[in-house]
Amino acid sequence: MKEIKKITALLVLFLLTGNSIFSQNADKKGFALLELYTSEGCSSCPPADELLGKIQNEYHDKNVYVLAYHVDYWDKQGWKDIFSNANYTQRQYDYAQFLGKEPIYTPQVIINGKADYIGSQETSLRNGIKSALSKPAVADLSLDGKQQNDKLTLNYSINGALKNSRLLVAVVQKSAKSNVKRGENAHRVLSHFQIVQRLQSIDLKTSKGSTTIALPKNYNTEDFEVVGFVQDSRTGAILGVNRV
Repeated sequence: MKEIKKITALLVLFLLTGNSIFSQNADKKGFALLELYTSEGCSSCPPADELLGKIQNEYHDKNVYVLAYHVDYWDKQGWKDIFSNANYTQRQYDYAQFLGKEPIYTPQVIINGKADYIGSQETSLRNGIKSALSKPAVADLSLDGKQQNDKLTLNYSINGALKNSRLLVAVVQKSAKSNVKRGENAHRVLSHFQIVQRLQSIDLKTSKGSTTIALPKNYNTEDFEVVGFVQDSRTGAILGVNRV
């Protein structure tokens, strides 16, 4: 009789523990962070820019986030992209090392830091989004921001995956148009979406903290948004993401 009681108690404990683990995983819903590497100087990039804008609009109320980084290695081909930044080119090179895929190219989309896609191939991109959403987040990220003039004070809280991780905060301009006069896209008016205007990296030493982000001069809450995400510094994998 005692053995039966012991087994029953262990079973109850197992079920309670199992439910607790399941609840924790359920709280960390799947997400898809799409990082597009693009340029105004690249003739194959406009279809990718438009596709990512379409996806952003379609998934705006879901756990899908779009960031467009304008690289600078096209700037010497006849047209300087006004949004280009050498730091974004370096970020793409870092992903080439993480993923073991070189040379770098545009338009490239990397989902959750784990897989890359040609940015204009809609079917494969959508399949990548579905796959990413089916897996729970490793880290739960909470963000709260307060704007003061041209600065944003950002408070963050992270549950899980602090070791070898960093918090990156992107200030994103939701849309813009450019009249390109030279290069491969000469005489075209290009539409851009989710343009990363600032990207700040914070080393994570504690689960809670605050930082100050410099905002663009034309920043406003209607035309911009702020996206934060936790990244494994060793593998490049994105562990969690949220908007301010």
